[in-house]
Amino acid sequence: MIINVDLHIHSRFSGATSQAMTIETLAKEAPRKGIDVVATGDCLHSDWQGEIKQCEEIEEGTFLYEETRFVLTTEVEDKNRVHHLLLFPSFSSVEDFKERIAKFSPNIETDGRPNVNLNGQELAEIAKDVDALIGPAHAFTPWTAMYAYHDSLSSCYGELADYVSFIELGLSADSNYADRISELHRLTFLTNSDAHSPHPVRLAREFNRMKVKDASYGEIKKAILRRGGNRVVLNVGLPPQEGKYNESACISCYKHYTLEEAIKRKWKCVCGKRIKKGVKDRINELADLSLPKHPEHRPPYVHIIPLAEIIAKALGQSSAFTKTVTKRWNELIDALGDEVTILIDADLEDISRVTVPAISEAIEAFREGKVIIHPGGGGKYGVIELPSADKKIILKGERQRTLTDFL
Repeated sequence: MIINVDLHIHSRFSGATSQAMTIETLAKEAPRKGIDVVATGDCLHSDWQGEIKQCEEIEEGTFLYEETRFVLTTEVEDKNRVHHLLLFPSFSSVEDFKERIAKFSPNIETDGRPNVNLNGQELAEIAKDVDALIGPAHAFTPWTAMYAYHDSLSSCYGELADYVSFIELGLSADSNYADRISELHRLTFLTNSDAHSPHPVRLAREFNRMKVKDASYGEIKKAILRRGGNRVVLNVGLPPQEGKYNESACISCYKHYTLEEAIKRKWKCVCGKRIKKGVKDRINELADLSLPKHPEHRPPYVHIIPLAEIIAKALGQSSAFTKTVTKRWNELIDALGDEVTILIDADLEDISRVTVPAISEAIEAFREGKVIIHPGGGGKYGVIELPSADKKIILKGERQRTLTDFL
């Protein structure tokens, strides 16, 4: 069977996270996005564990609430500010891991994403001992990621680098970026939302499509490890230009710089604030290949833009969070099923029957690769723009294929 999976979110017990991030809300919203399995996130937090345990455990490590399945995950920050994503097979594994790291964490009971005074190798050793999977979260992000502070997997994970089986690409990178680095070729690439809100612009803005025998933790683990015929068959995510750190830019005024300009200015903007190195420039520093070389096991990467963003631009709304956008989004979902179907697969005539022409035309422009993206940087998301005759198209011009074309 084929399932859509988002393996990195946060509960309301993490900092800067919506209070609406509850199991009930996630279970309601995930199917509307087209997602079958969602990460619990924050599974080390005692209060959040209590909510997770209200779900039906249909098999060890797999939980069901209404139509949505959950698997146990967390993100931790190590002593070097690197974020790691962990996936656990059971609550007993979670408790073993928590017990081992508790004395190294000042906030394990107060923050869903705890700080742990251990390095990557030490965390990987404990993860291995408790049979958890571990890998770098949003690996290229310039603030709290592996490649922000390390130049290689072995620099981060030491002797346990071979135990790492996946890397989460993050919103500002895709497979073409990451496969310019040869050491990553053996790893499974994951594309997850890192959602701090259940809003449709955030939840499942990136996800993984997997071939499995059933929607369970054990089968998802096999897909990540590429065992028993299971595998990730599609990475789905934002165009890298939409990410907050795609290009090097000032963290205050968001003025963009080339790498050469930033170095010349010693990473200080004309406004006096700091220039933050973008993922694109960091990839160029790390890459040992001038062009991406995809290994045989690498699935295609499909770029999507959240439907609410497309609606907002089509209607001239100031943001994707307005009541007008939400109303139009709900109309489409109620009529046609879920966001993935609407963005990729639904017949445009069917879309036109349930929404206004501006929205159906915008969806058609997205499918045809005609949406313009002004790259993000410095912590500000990239901005999408609908095309006009005198504008340069900077998203790929190839027509967007349906997801079934890749299976």
